[in-house]
Amino acid sequence: MNDIHELEQRILAIEKRNRRVELDKQWETSWIRRITVIVFTYIAIGLYLQIIQVKDPWLNAIVPSVGFFLSTLTLGIIKQSWLRKKIR
Repeated sequence: MNDIHELEQRILAIEKRNRRVELDKQWETSWIRRITVIVFTYIAIGLYLQIIQVKDPWLNAIVPSVGFFLSTLTLGIIKQSWLRKKIR
């Protein structure tokens, strides 16, 4: 009976881990995460450019923020292509 209980506990632990992994995957591709990183990137770079006295720091901070956003869109396509090649 102890073996069955141990197996049940192991299965429950695996299911719990799987739920956590699925939530992590959802977070990685969520729009909330993307927007948060874009906003923090914009603020951090804007502040940095302002400190080093670049002309129009807040306008120039848009470029890396948009670059990050575009990379999140294209990486999904690249990942899908890569996965299709690996599965074959």
